[in-house]
Amino acid sequence: MRPYEVMAIFEATTEPTVIQGVLDQALEVIRTTGGNPGAIDRWGKRTFAYEVNHKREGYYVVVEFTAEPETVAALDRMLGLADEVVRHKVVRLPDEAVAAATAG
Repeated sequence: MRPYEVMAIFEATTEPTVIQGVLDQALEVIRTTGGNPGAIDRWGKRTFAYEVNHKREGYYVVVEFTAEPETVAALDRMLGLADEVVRHKVVRLPDEAVAAATAG
């Protein structure tokens, strides 16, 4: 199992219940494919550095998890199909950063 984090940016006008629903779906994808969800960090509304899809701001959420590469592919597909998600990015965390975070 490898450590990952995914950042999802939702449309700023999206209702909190809809955001939670998409997050629940993402966590379910992680669990059903053998992964373990971790911390969820809600950054809230932030202004974009540049206009994305004719929008100036979005609602940011970061989710940490451990999983196999197949899980990442399934999560990437699910978030890509979600209409509420403006952008998303899955990043594999370096092993050194994870070791330092758990040791400290």
